[in-house]
Amino acid sequence: MPRVVDGEERRAHIADAVLRLAAKGGLHAVSLRAVAAESGLNIGSVRHYFDSQHELMRFAMRTTIDRTTARLVERREQTGSLSELPPGEVVGQLTDFLSELLPLDERRRTEVTVLVEFLLAARADPGLDDLAREAVQGTVTLARRILDAQARSGRFEPKDPEVEAPRLAALLDGLAFRAVLQPELTSPEECVAVLRAHLAEFVRPAGDTQV
Repeated sequence: MPRVVDGEERRAHIADAVLRLAAKGGLHAVSLRAVAAESGLNIGSVRHYFDSQHELMRFAMRTTIDRTTARLVERREQTGSLSELPPGEVVGQLTDFLSELLPLDERRRTEVTVLVEFLLAARADPGLDDLAREAVQGTVTLARRILDAQARSGRFEPKDPEVEAPRLAALLDGLAFRAVLQPELTSPEECVAVLRAHLAEFVRPAGDTQV
């Protein structure tokens, strides 16, 4: 009996091929024919799920955003409450959590590389602009939630989230982009150390509690 093909599984398989091609050669290397070859399918099968290259690009970018978000949610649930931890451990836990956005291994390097490619492409393609904005704003929103939560707990010095959240997001973006564009100048170890040092600036001194 022939195997029943799951449509969503096949679309995800094709999206993975797009991400690999984009990571290796940039978006200009992504064509329906190249994606078919990379995914081990014929071009007709790819066209069955995606009517155009643009639809394929949007799905691949949507997949990247959704996978990163799901991984962050899973990590946050695994981390649990930080309210009872010493300040140094809070910084360590938050550093580990936010490091999901940094290219510290092959999977995350591929994701960040593709994100850079998509953000550059969105400058000239209005059809990708909404997803590009979502990706960029998502980092700011995440940073604001983390800083707000820690400020409410009294673990971090109160800061203006309208300034500090974009600053943390810019640091994460800057580290990630430097690490994929000039990896010989920005190692994974340096990325983690810089992020940890930045978060440590917010920690209240030992014994200092908010009144």
